[in-house]
Amino acid sequence: MDPGSMSDSGMHMSPSDMMMHMSFYWGKDAIILFSGWPNGSLGMYMLAFFCVFLLAAAIEIFSVSPTAKIGTHNPIVGALIQTCVYAVRMGFAYMVMLAVMSFNLGIFIAAVAGHTVGFFLVKVRALAIAYKNETAPKV
Repeated sequence: MDPGSMSDSGMHMSPSDMMMHMSFYWGKDAIILFSGWPNGSLGMYMLAFFCVFLLAAAIEIFSVSPTAKIGTHNPIVGALIQTCVYAVRMGFAYMVMLAVMSFNLGIFIAAVAGHTVGFFLVKVRALAIAYKNETAPKV
């Protein structure tokens, strides 16, 4: 009997069940985040691409969440809100990391593009606020 054809539990496994890419590859045949997703379907692969893009952009946007102002609210409530935003951001970051660990080049590009677009949006907003404050009439 071939030693590679049996798992530790004694169940027979085909070589395709054990295949996992350990280098970047291109194609829609990937497993991203969940078993059986996107399941070789081009439409589902594009959905996975779009989801990873949005998650990566959200990470950058959540990274600049406004801080609670001292003295305006209960400090426990402010800290709790910031903690919840941080937990969501970390959850998204780990999901993007796991998606990239599929070693699919398209998913990697989606993650980098999402981080890039999210960073751009954050910086545009920050520069617009700074410009508005700079050009506002001083009294």
